[in-house]
Amino acid sequence: MKGVMRFGKKGKLCPRYIGHYRISKRIGNVAYELELPKELAAVHPVFHISILKKCMRDPSLIIPTEDIGIKDNLSYEEIPIQILDHQVHKLRTKEVASVKVLWRNQFVEEST
Repeated sequence: MKGVMRFGKKGKLCPRYIGHYRISKRIGNVAYELELPKELAAVHPVFHISILKKCMRDPSLIIPTEDIGIKDNLSYEEIPIQILDHQVHKLRTKEVASVKVLWRNQFVEEST
């Protein structure tokens, strides 16, 4: 299961915004129902307003669901593409190495 992330799971390596979907109706004060494509039929279409982001109409910010490779069980595999930076932090008694990695389906600004 190493490298496999669940769609919708909150985490650093999770794509936070995919596609742009039309709002079909408002449910209460803080929830909206979206028109999702048939690939995401297993996902519940009602989302809290804090999860949604206004569509900026910039095609470079939108990640198509086909490029992510979401499987039938709503999981995808995160693959490292390139190591961007390597640092060694010196503590009192030991040294901790950290590596900045560029992942597939993410921009350079979102690398971890």
